[in-house]
Amino acid sequence: MSRFAVMTMTSAAAERIKSIVDASESAADGIRVGIKKGGCAGMEYTVDLADAPRTSEDVVERDGARVFVAPEAVLFLLGTEMDYETTVLRSGFVFRNPNQTSACGCGESVELKQADLAAMAAAQGA
Repeated sequence: MSRFAVMTMTSAAAERIKSIVDASESAADGIRVGIKKGGCAGMEYTVDLADAPRTSEDVVERDGARVFVAPEAVLFLLGTEMDYETTVLRSGFVFRNPNQTSACGCGESVELKQADLAAMAAAQGA
């Protein structure tokens, strides 16, 4: 039985991560995704350069891009797809998160619930 992936990333996200790492002046090996309290909806996603995974971090890879998922964020990010979008008004990483219950009007913060592990296990077994 294969291990359930915490999150996935699109090819656009993978390409953007690789370009960020390649342009970095530090010895970055990928990016770290987490969550923190903040914003009007209660939580914000964090994205930072990372040189290596920390103890207990999950590592998501695609096309040579690496994302390290902070352990305290795992239950909020299970099932999330990370994408990178460019629009007329902005460009940046976008998180399609099934655990998101609402977002603020400006889109900078979200309200998240912990993933329902029993429901996910049942869906994976089906």
